Amino acid sequence: MSRVHLVLLWHMHQPQYRDPSTGAYFLPWTRLHALKDYWGMVKLLEEFPGVRATFNIVPSLAVQLEEYARGNFREPWFELAFAPAASLDASQRREILERAFQVNHENLMARWPRFVELYQWTQQAGRAAAAAQFGLRDWRDLQLLSQLAWMDEEYLEKDPIVSALSKKGMDFTEDDKRELRSKQLALLASVLPEYRLASERGQIELSTTPFYHPILPLVCDTDIARVANPYTPLPQPPFRFPEDAREQLLRARSCHERLFGQPPAGMWPSEGSVSDEALEIAASLGFRWFASDEGVLGRSRGIGFGRDGAGFPENAEQLYSPWLWSHSGAQLTGLFRDHYLSDLIGFVYTRMSPQAAAEDLHRRLQLIGQRSPRPVTVALILDGENAWEYYPRNGREFLRGFYRRVESDPEIRAMTVSEAIASSEPRPLQGIFPGSWINANFDIWIGHAEDVRAWELLHDARQVYAQDRERQQAGEAGAPPPEALERSYESVLAAEGSDWCWWYGPENSSANDADFDALHRKHLTGIYTALGREAPDKLAQPIKRPFELARKLLPSAYLQVRVDGRESSFFEWLGAGLYSPDRRSTAMHGRTFFLGDLHYGFSKERFYLRIDPLPGALAHLRDCEIRFTARTAGELRVTLRIRDGRVLPAAVEGAGEERPRLPESVEAALDQILELSLGRELFVLQGQRSLHFNIALWRGGLPTDVLPAADFLEVPLGEDAFAWPLVNP
Repeated sequence: MSRVHLVLLWHMHQPQYRDPSTGAYFLPWTRLHALKDYWGMVKLLEEFPGVRATFNIVPSLAVQLEEYARGNFREPWFELAFAPAASLDASQRREILERAFQVNHENLMARWPRFVELYQWTQQAGRAAAAAQFGLRDWRDLQLLSQLAWMDEEYLEKDPIVSALSKKGMDFTEDDKRELRSKQLALLASVLPEYRLASERGQIELSTTPFYHPILPLVCDTDIARVANPYTPLPQPPFRFPEDAREQLLRARSCHERLFGQPPAGMWPSEGSVSDEALEIAASLGFRWFASDEGVLGRSRGIGFGRDGAGFPENAEQLYSPWLWSHSGAQLTGLFRDHYLSDLIGFVYTRMSPQAAAEDLHRRLQLIGQRSPRPVTVALILDGENAWEYYPRNGREFLRGFYRRVESDPEIRAMTVSEAIASSEPRPLQGIFPGSWINANFDIWIGHAEDVRAWELLHDARQVYAQDRERQQAGEAGAPPPEALERSYESVLAAEGSDWCWWYGPENSSANDADFDALHRKHLTGIYTALGREAPDKLAQPIKRPFELARKLLPSAYLQVRVDGRESSFFEWLGAGLYSPDRRSTAMHGRTFFLGDLHYGFSKERFYLRIDPLPGALAHLRDCEIRFTARTAGELRVTLRIRDGRVLPAAVEGAGEERPRLPESVEAALDQILELSLGRELFVLQGQRSLHFNIALWRGGLPTDVLPAADFLEVPLGEDAFAWPLVNP
């Protein structure tokens, strides 16, 4: 018998992006992730028949995939990306420049030098200049590359047309654009059938989520948030509509059965959010299993899962077991995700080579099996789409390496959730602590004034719907007809989705914050307009308040720094550039951060860096590596190894070849701060107008923190920027 029963649950989710007032898709992410992730993630398993997995498909995503598959969708970005370049007007050109570069620069954009060229030119000249000066060749190339970057890896490698376009890389024609458009439509039509085929051959289990991805415990009763956090601000009056929670689950089951031929056995509740009331509703509707996070299990049991140096958890025998939840006569079997291992996939392995990451994850699973006295069930549960663009080649090399190791290891058996439950004896769990996968509470969705306002606006609209429904049921003259009430209620359910409050408050932000806010308010407005009522003026006011992810300042003076690990004087770093991240403003929940403010600047012959550790982080920096990576005409990497708080001699890779590297090319010191000084001779600067760099902290062979979090920091060169002078090629 295998010692590790491995459950892989890939959660596929996008909110309903269709604008209720126009029927057009407000944002393109369902289509783009369908092209890049949804089809390929399940198709890849064909190569590994011994690996079974569970795919959780949110119904609000599935119905969008259906519409895209039929080809009768309206999506402005799709239409604009494939419009004839000669027909573009000024506003359309501005829109292309706004949308085209919303793609991972390091792993997706960088594949095509022409795409990078267009981006850098736009950044340097500004969007207004680019919109005015780009020629038809530039627009055609930008249109096609912005879509090619989202094509599946197999299409990029093997499809004759898509592969040829990828290799061509520039100078695209209108015929090229038409061919790529046709390929996108064909790929979109194959997504849902691929999941049904994999399910029918028994390699995957398909599960679901409440229809519009609501936080069910909060839909049942927003006051439940105070159980996990007594200081959570609450809407007044409370939002308390358990009948809506039931309807979200009923519609999910109906949609799933229509698409895949049978009802789902289980569900990943939206964001792993559970409560006794929500699970009772699920059990009454025929669900047999649910999944949540280890934090919820820990708080339900009054235990913790702290890890040792190898990542092995305390109370492992409880984490690595199914649980039979029961409450008020209802029962469901629950699995709880290994938060640590799931986050390694989502956030940490992105900075390692694919094979090293696959080997590390496999080794950790082997260790769990070796240290457990009896067979265990290990659940890895995470998004099946969002992490991969941060991996080389969209994560496929990592997944292949990992699947190959699992398939060939007799001690590990990859199972579906239902198979794993059937192979184990669940432990009894009397009641469950109400919480989500993020900190075992609901603060992301109700912990800020913006969240509270959103819930109160939803409550007001929901009450109007309820009043008109009562009028119609009572037969009042002038009451809305049933079809109007159905449209209004559809907007209620859509507005209950978790995605809107995900972006409210300080925790998360994106380039589309204003779009998400506007779409949420349109769903709220739709509740009123479907009933023939005028929406209140307050729905015209944005809920989201803009804020910066990081404060950025460019250098305002040249520096002379004494590299001793201390701020030797007030004037030493005066005039330095600054990158000051708000470490709350990230979707990477579950991460521990160590790096705080980053200061940088130039002297005539040196580039200086200073990292201020976050409070309490110095103790964790005594044994680690700090990796500085810079990109100019070539890549430079400087690795500082720190042992027992001492900085060892640096390792330099890819140094410039203008003159030999001298011993003093790299100076570094760690005391209260980390200071690093690099000689100009290390950098290849000819023809460069800017320097791109980042700083990463590695511990135990894993990248655990990086500044900036998702890209490189760009620093202009030239004496006007208090940097090294520009060097002509």
